[in-house]
Amino acid sequence: MKAGSGFLLGLMALLSPTLANAEWVQGEIRRLDRENARLTIRHNEIKSMDMPPMTMVFYVKDVALLNGFQVNETIEFQATVDGKKYIVTGLRRPGGSP
Repeated sequence: MKAGSGFLLGLMALLSPTLANAEWVQGEIRRLDRENARLTIRHNEIKSMDMPPMTMVFYVKDVALLNGFQVNETIEFQATVDGKKYIVTGLRRPGGSP
């Protein structure tokens, strides 16, 4: 690697919404589809994605992330974009409890 490439990698990591410290967004689960590893969330603005409040489908890579959650439950979540899919990478109850 050339000198300075570490700086660029660090900068890219800071700008990436896939980091563990990505913003937590409040929402409400409108539908759970464990069989297809997806859920529908009515969410507040997602500033890191420049996305206004709306209701949309998100996917999860690990269905276990959905365990213990129910439709109409208020949640906080983290998300990223993978191609054309929006992926929930973190899911918890308000206040930080999983």
